Amino acid sequence: MRRVDLIISDGTILTMDGSRRVLDKGAVAVLDDRIVAVGHTDEIAREYQAERHIDASGKVVMPGMIDVHAHAGHGLIKTMGMEQGNHWEEICNAAYTVGSTPEFWFAEARLAALERLRFGVTTGVSLLGGGDTIMRTDDVAYGSAHCEGVAAVGTRSVVAVGPTRPPHPRTYASWHDGKASERPVTFEEQFAVSRKLLDLWHGRGRLNIALLTPVLRDEHQRDMSAADYEAAAAQTKAVRALSREAGVVFTQDGHWRGSVSRAEKLGILGPNALLSHAIDITPEEIRIIADTGTRIAHNPSAIASILGRCPAIELIETGAVVAIGSDATAPDRSADMFRHMQQCMHYHRAHFRDPSVLPPGKALEMVTIDAATALGLDRDLGSLEVGKKADIVVVDMQRPHLAPYQMPIFRLAYFANGNDVDTVVIDGQILLEGGRPLLTDLGEVIAEADKQARLLIERMGLKKMIGQPEGFFGHARYPKHQGDSQ
Repeated sequence: MRRVDLIISDGTILTMDGSRRVLDKGAVAVLDDRIVAVGHTDEIAREYQAERHIDASGKVVMPGMIDVHAHAGHGLIKTMGMEQGNHWEEICNAAYTVGSTPEFWFAEARLAALERLRFGVTTGVSLLGGGDTIMRTDDVAYGSAHCEGVAAVGTRSVVAVGPTRPPHPRTYASWHDGKASERPVTFEEQFAVSRKLLDLWHGRGRLNIALLTPVLRDEHQRDMSAADYEAAAAQTKAVRALSREAGVVFTQDGHWRGSVSRAEKLGILGPNALLSHAIDITPEEIRIIADTGTRIAHNPSAIASILGRCPAIELIETGAVVAIGSDATAPDRSADMFRHMQQCMHYHRAHFRDPSVLPPGKALEMVTIDAATALGLDRDLGSLEVGKKADIVVVDMQRPHLAPYQMPIFRLAYFANGNDVDTVVIDGQILLEGGRPLLTDLGEVIAEADKQARLLIERMGLKKMIGQPEGFFGHARYPKHQGDSQ
């Protein structure tokens, strides 16, 4: 009998393998950081003996979920100035250039990673800043602080770094003894910082680095000076060239208004390019995405998906890889991928007025194997198969909203939420058990996050941004002057 480190048995195994097998009373055996066997419990018991055993009776055992689009920093700013004009976005822009410290980024990274872990999200993309252009890449200290925070929790992360949109230089500030020291930062400096973060952190532990540039849409060519637009195009090509040289994901946030056609002309598309949102794209742009093998991060819960529609169904039907992102935590959405799956199904069914659109199994693929494919990680992640990384989530189905225990995969997709996650294993290491993190002190992480959020509010004078706006109660909609919120 072969000895292994861990056996999870007697659960419903959602493999997400090539045949999409679902095994009743199934088991998964783990040795070191890899899955060595997947099968029925009695078969595994005959061949393997484990140092540690988890009884998954009444539970679903599934691959770790993957969030292909979110933002670092937002966890300490969520809801500040929310629904008060554009204040939330303005706060992000200021915080990520002149208001934040390395301590802020470390505290937020731990909090966000802990939220992901609690919700069964074992891998996630995090842009080091807000919107599609404000990145904290003036100094390597901020990105390193973020990476250290994620590493302390133990989840996988793809940290996306890159320059801001022209014009340059852009003003950034560092804080010492309560005083800000401002300086202009050029594209060349941001590019150098991004390259240094790539050298320092890519492939280190469970961390990878991706590269990004701001999206160029029709309004940018219309409203920017000719010199600034030309610079933006050249900078985009330079960052994309580095991503190809390094073999890392290239991503952009906010595709809309002719941006996909523009990206094709710039030569930046391809299988390791991940475009976020992709709302109101044309049939020709759908064809471009499919023909180039470009991946799409669809964020059904985001404000962008209210302002326009990502044609995810049409993209999937052309053979494009579409995965779900949370766009968390900004400003009204969490990292709970169950929520975003459910939102995704309703979003497209409402559009087509057809409840047969986007079956729940496809939604599950979009946060597991399709998401792994979108990040080029499908050889190791996205399904429970022999030889793959042991990233495993156990969901407790013995809950009133999930009982009785029948059709468990349907109920998982339609009714589960992140708080139903009981156990999370990453690289064969149990990081969450009984809903409690094992590597980190939950109370200490939250206390430090509270402290850093308070310090940010003090530094930036944001006390007016943490109250309830006019029209919060007693109205069917906010007053007109508040209708342009992020």
